[in-house]
Formats: sequence, C-alpha cells, structure tokens
Amino acid sequence: SGSVAVRWGMGGSCTDASEGAALEVNHRALERYIEQIRKAPMVELTHNWDEHQYDGGRNFGHLAYRVKDIYATCQKLMDGGVTINRPPRDGHMAFVRSPDGISIELLQEGDRLPPQEPWASMQNTGAW
Repeated sequence: SGSVAVRWGMGGSCTDASEGAALEVNHRALERYIEQIRKAPMVELTHNWDEHQYDGGRNFGHLAYRVKDIYATCQKLMDGGVTINRPPRDGHMAFVRSPDGISIELLQEGDRLPPQEPWASMQNTGAW
C-alpha cells in the first residue's frame, strides 16, 4: 500500500518482492539509449578549488568546438555581433569570447582551409 520493494535479477528481469510478480525490462532499449549517450558530445568543466583568483575568462581554461567551415562560422558570429578575438588567419583556429568573458576556441574540422581574406590580414582584438 505504501512502497514496493523491487529486486533486480540476472537476465533482464526484476521481481516485485511484495507481490512476487516478474516484470520484464527491455534491456535492448536501455542499451541503445546508453550507446546514444556515449556517442553524444560531452563537455567536462573543472572547478579550481585553490585560492588563486582567476580573471580574464581563464578560470577553467576554455572550450573548443570543431566546425565544418571556420570562415563561415566566424562570419556568422561577427554578423551576430560577436567579436572575433583571434581571427582564423591560418584557416584552422579562431578565438571568441562568451558574453561572460570565457574564451571559446573554434577549430576547423579536418584539414586547415587555405588562407582567405578578410581573415588572413585581420588583427587580433582584445585577449582570448
């Protein structure tokens, strides 16, 4: 009437200990779900417990995202008002800052792209 004790058994079933009824669990669906989670992008953030005061958006390092076309991504971000702190002059890497000052790195997926204007001659803006 209040709680039900459940005992998990081998072979993909569990038993309702209060009733003795066997409940089948679809382990294949659970395994597919776990496999999807394993393939999903993940971000691990580390909190620094020391007494050091971090500033400039470097309190945990930075995030990096792989992008299909670094030039198109940077252009879209600039068009949306984001400052490109370190332009992708080399066709491989750029840095921007989040609104709260965290450095975010953008990396070209696969081989670097050939240098392209206006990026090749664009200067850095601020720090990253």
